[in-house]
Parts: sequence; C-alpha cells; structure tokens
Amino acid sequence: MTDNDFRHKFKRGLASPDRKESRDVLILGLGRFGSSLAYSLIDMGHHVLAVDQSEELVESHRDRITHVLIADTTDERVLRQIGADQFETCVVCIGTDIESSTLTTVALSDLGVPNIWAKAINSSHAKILSRVGAHHVVRPEEDMGRRVAHLLGGGVLEYLALDDDFVIVETGVPAGMIGRSLDEAGLRNEYNVTMVCIKPPGGTFTHAERTTVPNRDDLIVVAGPRSDVDHFIRRAYDEV
Repeated sequence: MTDNDFRHKFKRGLASPDRKESRDVLILGLGRFGSSLAYSLIDMGHHVLAVDQSEELVESHRDRITHVLIADTTDERVLRQIGADQFETCVVCIGTDIESSTLTTVALSDLGVPNIWAKAINSSHAKILSRVGAHHVVRPEEDMGRRVAHLLGGGVLEYLALDDDFVIVETGVPAGMIGRSLDEAGLRNEYNVTMVCIKPPGGTFTHAERTTVPNRDDLIVVAGPRSDVDHFIRRAYDEV
C-alpha cells in the first residue's frame, strides 16, 4: 500500500458515517511511516498530536508538527496523562518493535479509543494487532509489494486495494473485449468483475454503460474481489 493509498483509506475511516466528526488524530511512532502520515493529515486540515519515545525523532519534527511529545506509548498511565482516551482516532505507527506496537495497541483498547489503526510488519503481527484491539490494520510493505508485482506483471497500469479483498485496476482493453459492448462481453457473469469507467485516447474517463463498446487504445477501470480481478487480468491478457 502506498502512502497515497493509505491516506485515501484512512481518510474514509475518519469520515465514516457511524462516527461523529473529529479532526483530532493521535499518531504514536514517528518513523518514516508515522511522520509521513502526520504531515499528510496536517496538510488535510487535521489536528495532530504525535508521540515517540525517541527524543531525537521528536526534536527533528518540531518544525512541522505543532504538538509533539516524548513519551512511552506502551504505558497506559502515560497515554491517559497525554489525553489519548480523549481522541476518536489513534494510529499506532511503531515500526519493527512488535512488542511495543502490541502493548501500545492494548493500552489504547483498554482506554476505550473507538477508532484504532495500527501498522503491521507481517501477517502474524497483523493478526495479533487485530486480536488485541486494533480496528484497522495496514501492512504497507506487503501491500506495496503486491501492487508492484501487478504493475510489473504487465497489463495493469494502476492497482488500488480498497480493503483486504476488493480492488480497482486501471488497464488496457483485452483483445476479447475490443468492439464488443459490455452486455456482449459479459464480464460480470464470466469473471465477477465490473467495468466502472472508460477513457479514449486523449479523452477523459466517463462512466461505463451496458452499451459501452471499448476500442483497442482505450483505458478501462475494473473493480471486484481481488481473486476475481486477478483471474480476469490473467485470462484477458492470455488472449493477446
């Protein structure tokens, strides 16, 4: 998952209709991921309190982050003292220290924080974080690796995961779709994917209709479950 992908997903989480609007976010961990997220949220108009145990890291970000503190984020009493329990949204961005990441997540959960996001370094770490109280777990390195693999594999120009099992891809028109309307191509029935929009050379994207007929040089955007989209891409480009 790229920083842009994560910011998109995270922003949707902040704006969820079943939660009251809050522009205050607590960032725990100021490594590359945490600091990038903090800067982006500030640019988006959110109020950010960032916390890290490293005095060096905290000092290096004081010019960009107005509210930044040195504190042990694994200690529930310390988190309560800095007001973590008053935040609607907290993000655990601690890097390779799985123990600190897990203990911080547990402490936030015990404080009753309603919207906990956490960064995981692998699938096992992700499972632990989910079980100890994280409501949303992201794996930037793994998601980025998957995305790059699709881009390198050919055929895919852009690959975006909306959640763990639903993706959107931008791609060219497979040979089997050229000159056929969407009704004739039967993507939904054959592949369980939906063509969302289409862009002709030099034009702009427009919504795809049942009567839309893709041409050879068009770009299309297709959405669906990850496995079905992957199957569609493989089959479609086997035909080329």
